[in-house]
Amino acid sequence: MDISSKTTMKEMISKYNIYPHKKWGQNFLLDKNILNKIVELSRLTSEDYVIEIGPGLGTLTREIANRSKGVLAIDIDSSLEEVLKETLGDINNTRLKFADILKVNIEKELTNAFNLTDSNKTYKVCANIPYNITTPIIFNLLENYCNMEYAVLMMQKEVALRIKALPGSKAYGLLTVMIQYYANVEYLMDVSRNCFFPRPEVDSAVIKIIPHRPRKFKLKKEDVFKSLVRRAFQMRRKTMINICAVEFGVEKEKIREYLVDLDIDGNKRPENLTIHNFISIAENWPVAQEENLN
Repeated sequence: MDISSKTTMKEMISKYNIYPHKKWGQNFLLDKNILNKIVELSRLTSEDYVIEIGPGLGTLTREIANRSKGVLAIDIDSSLEEVLKETLGDINNTRLKFADILKVNIEKELTNAFNLTDSNKTYKVCANIPYNITTPIIFNLLENYCNMEYAVLMMQKEVALRIKALPGSKAYGLLTVMIQYYANVEYLMDVSRNCFFPRPEVDSAVIKIIPHRPRKFKLKKEDVFKSLVRRAFQMRRKTMINICAVEFGVEKEKIREYLVDLDIDGNKRPENLTIHNFISIAENWPVAQEENLN
């Protein structure tokens, strides 16, 4: 069944009396060429298990299933169950789970769905994720799932550009630094808004997120680092001297001296610092003064 055409998609929507929900960021992907490219870029093999987030009507799910050992598609919208049973009914290596992706243990669900004997079985994620919860989904995957090999995700282009931004650019921010902390990112391709139904108001992009295995940054003061980065980009128009003075509760002159010792210009703003600069500030901060953290 080819459900990637607009005509077929509209027929399915009418037949099952469903419609994409804006509150869940649902936009169904139509373009067959884009679907094929996403799966090709995911480099799936016949031995791979795959998690898909937000299957919609199953267009991407079918392509993933054709090139993998099994795909577990997770969606919060249970009203899609009947249409997905039809669109995926001729494929025997797909499983459906209707739940909030942020509240379900995807590794446990994958193990149960395919009766895996190895609970540490690695898997890949391939998805057109809901745009309204893009950031929570990414951090959920990176912080909680050690068996994920990598994730190929389609998202709002603006968010993808923020993730890949370089220091000194307006797009560089909290999201950029924190994802760098957990993973490497590859920008794979742009996707026009015309490839979706309903047509969104923004263009999209596909990126690949590869978690650091083992962890690239092994910090002794991870909490200090995370708090500092968060504070810095909340106050991004301030200089690092002012930001650190607020964050650590120390007078500015002492902060200036501290940053000079680290070879960091305290008059710079957060978007001009690299992740290594932030790590250096946090890791070298005197332990005795950590209690000053807000």
